Amino acid sequence: MKDLFKPELIQKLIVVLGVLLGLKLLWFVISLLWLSTVDVDQKKREASKSLYYRVKLTPNKAPAPVKAPVKAPVRVTGGDIKDIKLLAIYHASDMTVVTVEHKSKTKVLSNGDIINGFTLDSAGNNFAIFAKNDKTYKVQLIKSMSASTSSRVRRSRIAPKKSVKKKIEKPLGKVTDAGDHKIIDRSLLEHYASNIKAVYSDIGIGEVKKGQDVVGFRINFVKRNSPFAQLGVRRDDVIKSINGQVIDSYGTAFDVYKNIKDVDNLSLVLERGKEEMELEYEIN
Repeated sequence: MKDLFKPELIQKLIVVLGVLLGLKLLWFVISLLWLSTVDVDQKKREASKSLYYRVKLTPNKAPAPVKAPVKAPVRVTGGDIKDIKLLAIYHASDMTVVTVEHKSKTKVLSNGDIINGFTLDSAGNNFAIFAKNDKTYKVQLIKSMSASTSSRVRRSRIAPKKSVKKKIEKPLGKVTDAGDHKIIDRSLLEHYASNIKAVYSDIGIGEVKKGQDVVGFRINFVKRNSPFAQLGVRRDDVIKSINGQVIDSYGTAFDVYKNIKDVDNLSLVLERGKEEMELEYEIN
């Protein structure tokens, strides 16, 4: 017992206790400054996303009205009546036919036909009336043609015929090749003489000029397998005369057309390339 309370032993115990207390104090300081105050599970819970939503309780201002873009009106463009030149007029009891020029091309029109957006309505001695969008337009016969055609236009008027019942149309006649000439069935001429639309649907012609003078009419097209194709005429042929009548104006051309169904023979002089040739036809 006496050995336990020796001063040297007590001094050693005091030193050991001091060291232990110093270590504990040091651990306390380290844990306070550097170690996390929460465990790992708690840290994970804090890192998870909060289960709440942000709600704005103050009212929103009304959004400014959005104006729909205004589309510019579509401008409808159309042809100009000034682009149509009136070359000739033909009057009959049941039809009015005019020849016009548009974009350097000639075309034959009858009532109701349309060109450049304008519809042929009627015609007088030296003018034609066209209609478009409930408006009417008057086109004068050009001066260079009026002197040579207006008199023929007046003469071409005939007395109106009494109305008759429409007959059942017969099959068109044929064109038969007889060697040195061709034979045309008269019913074919009668068909074309009473239906000018059928003429310019099967063949197209346009004037040929030398300076200001008309020297013939060029065939612009011939419908395949049509009676005109069977007559032997071709595209680019220039018609010079018919039955000795020089075709030098639309007036003379219409006069020949008006009387075509009354002829018994037909002689056609045309220019093909640099050669002039004559085609003979017998009307049967």
